[in-house]
Amino acid sequence: MDANSAHRGREGLLLRVLKLSEEVGEVAQAVIGATGQNPRKGVSHTWEDVQGELCDVAITALVALRTLTPEAEAVFAGQLARVAERSVGPTAGRVADRSAQR
Repeated sequence: MDANSAHRGREGLLLRVLKLSEEVGEVAQAVIGATGQNPRKGVSHTWEDVQGELCDVAITALVALRTLTPEAEAVFAGQLARVAERSVGPTAGRVADRSAQR
């Protein structure tokens, strides 16, 4: 990844984070196009385009995370666990375990 990049270190990280902002803008553009919100352009995108742009955001975010830390997989897994805990709640897993035991 870095071997093909002209920018490394802090500058490379900053550019990858800026690239993430660009990709989020492309999601917004695709949603506007899929819903026909721009009267000048009408419906210019599909919901499949939106899906693709969302994937680009996820990929770009993971590349930026990996640029920031070599432990990107562990950092991501930890954050995913925290979000799941916050979303589902700490007792959800225990309730499911008790239900399975019955």
